[in-house]
Amino acid sequence: MQLFKNIFSHLKIVFFSFFILCIYNLSFACQCPPSVLNYEECVKYDLIFKGKIKSIKKCNHNLGEAVFEIDELYRGNATKHFTVLFNCEEECSIQLNVGEEWIIHTNYKQINNALLNWCSRSRKHFVNLQEDYYYVNYGKTFDEDLSFLRTEFGLHRLIDNETNNSPERNIKPSVNQSILMLLVSIAGLVVFYFIINRFFKSK
Repeated sequence: MQLFKNIFSHLKIVFFSFFILCIYNLSFACQCPPSVLNYEECVKYDLIFKGKIKSIKKCNHNLGEAVFEIDELYRGNATKHFTVLFNCEEECSIQLNVGEEWIIHTNYKQINNALLNWCSRSRKHFVNLQEDYYYVNYGKTFDEDLSFLRTEFGLHRLIDNETNNSPERNIKPSVNQSILMLLVSIAGLVVFYFIINRFFKSK
């Protein structure tokens, strides 16, 4: 009987310890290391911009897609409408909604999209400063972040959608096309030679 009491007592300690450990992990699972907005922090990211969410696609293999209309580009290359992928099924996933304005700090996943990280410096604009929980974490307002980025990096030009997506851009001519162009050039030179030659003979 005493043996069962000892086993039960040990099981209670194990379960209590496990419960405390679970609470601890949940409390710190979504916390990120503190960061300061400076040049060294910003150059960790391939792409930094301010933009508004125009559309959002549902989760596909744990990833959602948010299409941003970029207003100001500070770092990297992007088109006016740029796709940002985000994890939408993890406990610490970022909540994005159509119409929201964001400053995005991110890294490219592919040439035409980027992957948003929970612990990046990205932040949403709040009209009411009291609702801005990023201000509590960062110690700076949305407008103060904008002012720093504009001063430190300036405004970059966006890539032209038509130029960037043109299927005929940088296409190397085929062998037949090269031969045809060469023959046309030679024929042009021969015609030009005979015209000049006849002009001088007539004189």
